[in-house]
Amino acid sequence: MGRYIDDILQPGERVLYSTNAHWIFFLPAIAAWIVAIAFLVLSRMIEGDVPVLLCLTMAGLSAVFALYKSVTAWFHRWTTETDVTNFRVVHKTGFVQRQTFEMSVDKVESVDVNQSILGRILNYGDVTVSGVGEGGKTLDTIASPLAFRNAITARPAGT
Repeated sequence: MGRYIDDILQPGERVLYSTNAHWIFFLPAIAAWIVAIAFLVLSRMIEGDVPVLLCLTMAGLSAVFALYKSVTAWFHRWTTETDVTNFRVVHKTGFVQRQTFEMSVDKVESVDVNQSILGRILNYGDVTVSGVGEGGKTLDTIASPLAFRNAITARPAGT
């Protein structure tokens, strides 16, 4: 399966910038893996059958939850594409049930970036693209939001 943007490029259109959902989506999975490992280590440090069995059970449940969160985060990142071409801004999410947002760069009125403190440190944020007469769309938790905004707003001569 190829990238969505490669399937929809028009003649003379080229990709100027691509970004994706930020890796922060993996944070719940990382935390769950840490909890699972902690319970596993704890089960080796304590004595008695019942406490060990309880720790191993909790480690197993945490690992199943961590695996679920890892797969869903990976799938979200795999099925999300955000691109800027010389003609338009394109955002696609989903695999079977696909949602797309496209706006001509000529119709973009403003591009707003919202970042938390952690978002500034880890370089992710929400970007709202507003268009003339077209409304707008907020792209949640994308990587490198300032570079994405600059790719939309900085129009080289002759484009």
